[in-house]
Amino acid sequence: MNHARPLPAYLVQRYEGWKATGYAENQAWYRRLSSEGQRPRAMVISCCDSRVHVTSIFGADQGEFFIHRNIANLVPPYAPDGDHHGTSAAVEYAVTALKVTHLIVMGHSQCGGAHGFHEMCHGRAPELASDTSFVGRWMDILRPGFDRLGGVEATMEPKTLEQEGVKLSLENLMGFPFVREAVEAGTLSLHGLWTNIGEGDLEYYDAETGAFQPV
Repeated sequence: MNHARPLPAYLVQRYEGWKATGYAENQAWYRRLSSEGQRPRAMVISCCDSRVHVTSIFGADQGEFFIHRNIANLVPPYAPDGDHHGTSAAVEYAVTALKVTHLIVMGHSQCGGAHGFHEMCHGRAPELASDTSFVGRWMDILRPGFDRLGGVEATMEPKTLEQEGVKLSLENLMGFPFVREAVEAGTLSLHGLWTNIGEGDLEYYDAETGAFQPV
């Protein structure tokens, strides 16, 4: 049985407002995007968190970023096992089909996924430890980074774990043959970012120092 319902009235009103203004005033641009296809220069892997608004942070126009969002902006290890891999599929398409020149992993403050994983590792979130938890099993991707920081014996700030997730995702990306080949050929560059939602700050991962620096 299909349980889909019509859109809430407030979303209908917002759509109508956009169609009458934003679209109407830029109709030629939208039609060009439709006819010529997308040519984004960058892919951004960010969190599903509704407070993370990548296009606003960078003032990006429609068609400029190829954006993939998931819980805690994680990239899993390369695993060509024939199973379902949404993030890996998005990375493959961006690199091999769209030929993006930049691939950005963007973490953020107050990340619920990272916090939940920390709580799970300390036995305070049994619902995430369950084999039936999609979130818990997804967040297991972060475990190597968590262990690298000292695991349950260590005292770590939320920001430290959030940024470790970005670093681990960058490492996992290099495990994808087509990503590694593009990076080594100089046609693709990887970038790690972390943003403070409340302060509007942005930090980038400096591979030479192994630390995040203010942009």
